Amino acid sequence: MPREITAFSNPLVKRVQGLRDKRHRREEGLFVAEGLRILTEARETGRLPVHLFYAADSAGHPLVHALSIAVEEAGGDSIQTSPAILSKLSGKDNPQAVVGVFEQFGATLADLDRHAAPIWLVAERLRDPGNLGTILRTGDAVGAGGLILIGDCVDPFSTEAVRASMGALFTIPIVQTGWTSFLDWLRAGAGQLVGLSLQTDHDYRGAAYTAPTFLLTGNEAQGLPEEYEAACDLLVKLPMRGKADSLNAAVATAVMAYEVLARQHSPSLRA
Repeated sequence: MPREITAFSNPLVKRVQGLRDKRHRREEGLFVAEGLRILTEARETGRLPVHLFYAADSAGHPLVHALSIAVEEAGGDSIQTSPAILSKLSGKDNPQAVVGVFEQFGATLADLDRHAAPIWLVAERLRDPGNLGTILRTGDAVGAGGLILIGDCVDPFSTEAVRASMGALFTIPIVQTGWTSFLDWLRAGAGQLVGLSLQTDHDYRGAAYTAPTFLLTGNEAQGLPEEYEAACDLLVKLPMRGKADSLNAAVATAVMAYEVLARQHSPSLRA
């Protein structure tokens, strides 16, 4: 049966609040996701929260009820609470009806089957959680094999990144690794490394992409380091017709991902 928490001073409430801090997330190995849609999608992928908080007036919703039952059957904690406490847990004035506390998860390079998908997304020193979440959504949308994070990237389990992913965090593998490890793994098998760069004359629409394509996006402010660009099989750029010199990293990744898939499907396609 669900239990009830109504006090802000409850130790679990304080513990979950602390998960908004990266250090606490790492120490606990936990993270927070919110929203009925996201938690339902997580359940459909086989991931359930260890603690499920929901507003008492949402208890009758069939999806909330299904989540609560599934969490309890898996040995988790189902908790009815107030909108005010949900607001504390999420850090939002208008909280979602449900908040879940999940165990962190991830994959390693050795877990990946590079032939499982025609396209993979790779991000280097990505710093903005909104960009990371949006790239995850793009990866889900194009059927990418996974997202490989290189170097000092923003935490994919931050509240902002989880929100921006709209559930995609749960649907595609995420690997966090270093550049050397990634490059060694990539060169041990098939895979075309395509880098987004302003330091090239190759238009993204005139290039040939070979599956599996690993699409590499650099840091939002600095782009890719020279040595990373030199390691790519192909550098391409998106033409800028206005005064801006580049697109947002997540937008550029989305544009490129769909172009890669289109050209893999129809190699004779011309701009």
